[in-house]
Parts: sequence; C-alpha cells; structure tokens
Amino acid sequence: MASKGREGEHPSVTLFRQYLRIRTVQPEPDYGAAVAFLEERARQLGLGCQKVEVAPGRVVTVLTWPGTNPKLSSLLLNSHTDVVPVFKEHWSHDPFEAFKDADGYIYARGAQDMKCVSIQYLEAVRRLKAEGHRFPRTIHMTFVPDEEIGGHQGMELFVQRPEFKALRAGFALDEGLANPTDAFTVFYSERSPWCCSQTPT
Repeated sequence: MASKGREGEHPSVTLFRQYLRIRTVQPEPDYGAAVAFLEERARQLGLGCQKVEVAPGRVVTVLTWPGTNPKLSSLLLNSHTDVVPVFKEHWSHDPFEAFKDADGYIYARGAQDMKCVSIQYLEAVRRLKAEGHRFPRTIHMTFVPDEEIGGHQGMELFVQRPEFKALRAGFALDEGLANPTDAFTVFYSERSPWCCSQTPT
C-alpha cells in the first residue's frame, strides 16, 4: 500500500491535485504539460507509452499494461485531458490551485470532468500491479484531447488511425458520472441518438 504523503494525504490525491494544476483549459489547453505528466506516470508504473499526434499539437497518449494472452481483445479505459473554460468571479478558490479544504473537498476545474477518472484508472493499475496481479487481456488507458469541443481533433481522428485499430479494443469505459459515495457507477447507452418527427399540437 502506498505511504501517506505530506499532511497525511494519500499519494493518489497528491497526484490528482498535481494533474488538476495543469491548465488544459479550452480554448488554449497546455497539452504538452499533460502529456509529460502522463509519460512520467507510465515510467513510474512500468507501462508502455505511445504518443499519437492526430492533428498539430493534438496528441492522444496511450498507456499500456500488456496482458498474458495477446490473442484476446483488449480493455480500453478512456478519459480526456481538456477542461471547459472558467469564470474566476464565480469561484471561491483559484480553479487551478486544486485547493483542498479541511473536510477534504478539492476545488478545481476538471475535478469531476474528468481528471478524477484519469487518476482512478492510474491508481487502480498501480494497486493491481503492486499486488502482483496479471490479467489475460491487455489494458490500454487512452488520454485524448479536445473532447470538450467535440473531439474533432481528438478521438474522432484517432479511431480512424492504424494505431487505434492496433489496440484491438473489445470493451471500453469512458466518461461517467461523479459519485459522492465509494461506488463506481457504470452507465451504458448514456448518450444515444434519438430522431423523430415532431408534429405541432
């Protein structure tokens, strides 16, 4: 188990706050800092790291934990690195300070959408590896840019590339809903197109 950091803070929380301080805010995200942060996580965890530039300055970072049976399709854990703009006058704390109050609440842009999930994926892999687990399926973690503005220079381009096809994803988890409890809620068909003709009444 990871040791406690300064002031008794769990290292995964410290890491979360570090990630939140990276200003990947639209319309000018600091993607370079985010990619460097993820590369360092890969190095520390002993994971493969692939950077795929899908558009100028738009890099999809893929961290890979190889499975024991390469014939099986892989598990894909996806999250995005960008966050929506901020209006500081509506914030009680600097949105990029990652301030934590006495009750443990963290105030930062991207804390829920969706840097928390990125860190949860990384922490889950860290713990599983530390406990000596191995899995038949390869686990890929993808960190994509530009989701907050439609993903047109992010996942939309990545899925068309050979690097994505080479992941051989058989199942994927993506953005979910923040939960104040210890439950990790999973949804399916959260966003499905629904088309119909409306007749005025």
